[in-house]
Amino acid sequence: MKKIILIAAMVLGFSVAASAQPRAVGIKLGWGVEASYQHSFGADFLEANLGLNNFNSLDGSVVYNFMIAQPNWTDRGEWGFYAGPGAAVGMNLIGDNSYFHLAAAGMVGLEYKFWFPLQLSFDLRPTLGYGFNYGFHWSVMPALGVRYAF
Repeated sequence: MKKIILIAAMVLGFSVAASAQPRAVGIKLGWGVEASYQHSFGADFLEANLGLNNFNSLDGSVVYNFMIAQPNWTDRGEWGFYAGPGAAVGMNLIGDNSYFHLAAAGMVGLEYKFWFPLQLSFDLRPTLGYGFNYGFHWSVMPALGVRYAF
């Protein structure tokens, strides 16, 4: 009985801690369109994106961003510079030349969180990877993010 109560208390504690973390969901527009999700861990955050890049490749990426600086440029809202490492996976959808690819990814960017639940960001995501039946490739993708923060 003690074990059941302990396990129930731990599950409740973890779920309360997870729900207390700020999150944001929205879209990123750049060389394509992506659905974007952020989950904060203190000042740092994990960002997951899924969408069409160059409108010919279905890609997903996960990047853990470290908040480098949060300058106090305005009285309301919050600015932040961030950068971090991650990974990307995807499928190029070009007719007979379709291929699967894996890549190491990074991200560097600037964000602004308004005093109401809106977040804007601009970032660059360099990737270096290998496409099966294609070979090594690299790219740098700029994107503008618009997210609802909750």
